Parts: sequence; C-alpha cells; structure tokens
Amino acid sequence: MSASLIYDVVPLGSVVEYSDDTPRPPDRFRRKLSAWQNTNGSGRLVEKQPGQVRPNYKFPPTFTLHIADYGGRGVIVLTVRRTFGTDTGLRFRVAERPEAGQARVVQNIGDGIEMLHLAENREAAEAWLASKTGYSRAHIEEITAQEAGSAEGRVA
Repeated sequence: MSASLIYDVVPLGSVVEYSDDTPRPPDRFRRKLSAWQNTNGSGRLVEKQPGQVRPNYKFPPTFTLHIADYGGRGVIVLTVRRTFGTDTGLRFRVAERPEAGQARVVQNIGDGIEMLHLAENREAAEAWLASKTGYSRAHIEEITAQEAGSAEGRVA
C-alpha cells in the first residue's frame, strides 16, 4: 500500500507497518541491522497534515506514526514518532484497525488532525480527557463500523 493511500483512507488509531522490502539482516551485523530498522518498523497512526504550497517548494501531505514511549515508574521521558510524506518510496501495510465502539481523543492542529489518545469506549475517553489539562481544543470521536474492521481485505 502506498503512503498516499495511508493518508487518504486509513483511520487514526490504526497500527501501520512500513518497509523498504529488503530482508532483515542477521543480529550479528549490528550496523546493517540498525540501518534496516530505520526503514522497517511499525507504529500507531496519530497525525495527518495536508500538503502546503510555498512560492519555491511544494510540501506533500504527511502522516505521523507513534513508534514508542520510553521512561520508567509511570513517567514518559521520550516519545518516538516518525513522520512520512506521501511521496516516500516505502511500502505500508495496515496491521490493525481500531474497533467499532472505541473512541479517540483528537485535536485540530492547523489544517491537520492529531490523535491524543485511543480509548476502549466513549466513557474511558471522557475520563482520560477530564484527567488531562491543556487540551482545550480536544474532542472525542467514536470509531464507526465503517472505519473499523480487520486489516485483511483492505490492504493492497
């Protein structure tokens, strides 16, 4: 599946895998493995930004995957996200879609949208939003049956 299809049709909250279609090197080749991991991995789709046209350059639409959180004792000290333009040469696959009935807390950022939290239901999303401060522009969207479903049959 291309990056532009991810941007156009995959809902926020989906787990997306990305790959350059090269085989994984053996663990003993640490440098090769590290380079391979830069272009092969997965993350949860958390943001979509439309493209922009500047006088000297055209920026393609982008989407961002949340890769990991690092920390300890309940405190996150580092969040790793990766942003892809729709013009990237990587291939993508939807590994998991959010389920119908789940709810996501989202906020608009400029012309784009960012998912802050994916909850099991609307009540859990409302409780999460009530416990956080600083998200005055956030609102809750429930996952519809059309957005939900298995990744099989929808992946190219």
